[in-house]
Amino acid sequence: MGHAPPHAITSIYTRNYTTSADANRQAYETTCKFAVGIIGGEVRMDALSRAHCRDYLDVLRFMPRNASKRFPKLSLKAASELGRERKDVELISAANANAHLANFSSFLNWAVNEEVIARNPIRGLRLPDTVAKKDKRHPFSADQLKAIFNAPLYRGCQDGERGYSKVGDERPRNARFWVPLIGLHTGMRLNEICQLDVTDVREVEGVHCIVVSEGSLDGTDDKKLKTVASERIIPVHPTLLACGFMAFVKQRQREGRTKLFYEIDAGPRGKRAVAFSKWFTQFSRSCGAYRPRTSFHSFRHNFRDELRAARIDHDLALALGGWSAARNAGSVSEDYGRGYGATALDQAIKSLKFDQIALEHLHALRG
Repeated sequence: MGHAPPHAITSIYTRNYTTSADANRQAYETTCKFAVGIIGGEVRMDALSRAHCRDYLDVLRFMPRNASKRFPKLSLKAASELGRERKDVELISAANANAHLANFSSFLNWAVNEEVIARNPIRGLRLPDTVAKKDKRHPFSADQLKAIFNAPLYRGCQDGERGYSKVGDERPRNARFWVPLIGLHTGMRLNEICQLDVTDVREVEGVHCIVVSEGSLDGTDDKKLKTVASERIIPVHPTLLACGFMAFVKQRQREGRTKLFYEIDAGPRGKRAVAFSKWFTQFSRSCGAYRPRTSFHSFRHNFRDELRAARIDHDLALALGGWSAARNAGSVSEDYGRGYGATALDQAIKSLKFDQIALEHLHALRG
């Protein structure tokens, strides 16, 4: 096959849109692969029609999850046909499909602005999303939490690497042990945890806290946050203290580590959450905790539910979780004051009981 003509989708998309910031690059590259694989890389931009775009949407509608990995020998169109025919094939969500459509539409808007095409033929095309926003991710149930924190990794396994799911005498205190515990008791996003520096765990106003920030006392520049509101401090929950978290941090300090969880692979894009998320999915399957619509992010939902159960003030809850307050005419007062001090945040954290799961079997191992 020869080179794509200069006004083909492949040439323009690759030349102009994969120069986006690193956080968005992967999403746009995936969308480019889908657009080229479904519509065809040789299609000229000025020949792209509404019919092309409707076909694109129809193929996305039945696209299996992780199609290229699960069905590497099939084209995207063939994989979609398989998803259409077989009821046992899990499909991508409507939200995922609409994200592809939105990215492609954004690219076409750019093409209109650059006068490469006269109009955006995909504008307005979306799949109906029948899943309510509150149902897109569920918190872990009590049974799931019990399965996770009573797995061999937490009760005794062969080792903390390949033998984490097999019963044994080892009690590893590594990232795999700590990251889920931190996720439950702080509500932190997975990448926020994985990218922590050792110095991000420190005393603030006499309270042991985890500092969530893109800044670093060690001069590292590899941390990224989702939003401005994500920058915050979270006092260390008493359960984490009882499990020996501060002793673990001091151990990493003695070892001269910069990253608290240095063993998590940063990958080619520098996002440690990717590797850990894959492992956590395998782990949840191995211990019988895997359910549809739950993932590591479910810990964040559990944390939010605990804040509600403890009747924590709404603004205080937003501060702990790094959630953005809705901006409206009545929110001007959000711009005033310095926010909550560590003492107030600590009192709120101490009120979270997490009664759904007992972790006393970990307390005995502290230090």
